[in-house]
Amino acid sequence: MLYYPEVMIEPVNYICERIEALNPIHSKKLRKSMEFFDDKYNELAGAFFEKYIQLLHAENKTLDYAIDCYLKMIADVNAETLEFLRTGKYSSSTFDEVNARVYASPETMAYYMHGLILSQFLWKHHYQVFDYFINTLPQYINTTKSYLEVGVGHGLYLSKSLEILDDEASFTVVDISETSITLAKHFTNNSRIAFNLRDIFDFDNEEKFDFITLGEVLEHVEDPLKLLSKLNSLLSENGTLFFTTPTNAPAIDHIYLFNNVEEIRKIVRQAGFQIIGERAFLSEEVSPEKAEKYKIAVLYAAFIKKADV
Repeated sequence: MLYYPEVMIEPVNYICERIEALNPIHSKKLRKSMEFFDDKYNELAGAFFEKYIQLLHAENKTLDYAIDCYLKMIADVNAETLEFLRTGKYSSSTFDEVNARVYASPETMAYYMHGLILSQFLWKHHYQVFDYFINTLPQYINTTKSYLEVGVGHGLYLSKSLEILDDEASFTVVDISETSITLAKHFTNNSRIAFNLRDIFDFDNEEKFDFITLGEVLEHVEDPLKLLSKLNSLLSENGTLFFTTPTNAPAIDHIYLFNNVEEIRKIVRQAGFQIIGERAFLSEEVSPEKAEKYKIAVLYAAFIKKADV
């Protein structure tokens, strides 16, 4: 495991201690999550932060920079949550709004993306979804010759897919964010990946992929059904799509509100898919019924395929 040179302690411990000093209230939630994590988490988190700290140093940044980014993101989430509970809707409803507010702002995108990177191993439900993905993906090694990731984010899922899938598989990435693609390139550093800074709707439907990953993208678009339908056309006949999306999760760039998991399932069916495996991870220690009643975020993940006709 790589240790953070300035403090010589494990990165996760350093992050938690630093956040405890800067934001004691939020620190209590993180400490609660830490009680859940096991040896497997420690192994995955260690490998992740070894890569991530190297990325930071390559950009002349420190782990303290990433922690500051994370706390800025938390402040955004808290403000968005208050507005959401007051109005019952997200503060933005169109792509143009979030593009002007977030995606077109390099400064905002930088702190937002680095904040999200830390959340992957600080938030219990984010880690649980990642664990579900890497535990299930090996089932598709023999059937995946072409892999597509739409909305690559920070590149964590892509990097694990490169490790798990066959060496002969081709990898394609598409994202509208130059910041995301740059981060993913640094994080994966692999010439096997074809990166595309473009809109997925520009892809030719004749191009087919055996496995598609769509991690927390549906909530960022105005019409999730249209996006899922497009991906159905890009999926090979026996291919598999893995996607995640949250319910009741206000954020500065979330547009489409899913009120509950059943609303997500309905859109999946309307897009011509059937669910072959699914999980729902609660962001707080409450029952699913209370989560829906009090609008507490649930992170939904599913493996789906084309519906039988």
